[in-house]
Amino acid sequence: MSKEPVFRYAKKKDVPTILQFIKELAEYENLLSEVVADEKILEEWIFDRQKAEVILVAVDGQDIGFALFFHNFSTFLGRAGIYLEDLYIKPEYRKKGYGKALLKKLASIAVERKCGRLEWWCLDWNRPSIDFYLSLGAEPMSDWTVYRIAGDKLINLAGLSSSI
Repeated sequence: MSKEPVFRYAKKKDVPTILQFIKELAEYENLLSEVVADEKILEEWIFDRQKAEVILVAVDGQDIGFALFFHNFSTFLGRAGIYLEDLYIKPEYRKKGYGKALLKKLASIAVERKCGRLEWWCLDWNRPSIDFYLSLGAEPMSDWTVYRIAGDKLINLAGLSSSI
């Protein structure tokens, strides 16, 4: 790392930055067209309903990345874990140790909270990230397949006719 990173929990005033980072990450993942979140939605779900937490990482007073995470629960371990939804470092700050520092920060939060694990998903084509995660000792969960129900299918499964 060229400069020491500073970590802080995001506050409501940081919502525009969080949304910008989400869009930049989605653009990198070729998924920008799927981003429907806006500042109002993020403020409601992250801060008002407290369904997720965000750590921002800054260098020289400038935010350069973020991690958005929340608690999940392992019935096998009988304790909570941390699920990392998004981790993003601006391209010009990559390969300088800031992503690793951010993951170490999340690991320390997990240990401090007595969580049983820290986990996340990674797109199959994202070889740079996969190699990075493997270098940290992360293990791919190759015996598991992720399933998702969303949108109209979620509404239909719930037996509802109104939209979410």
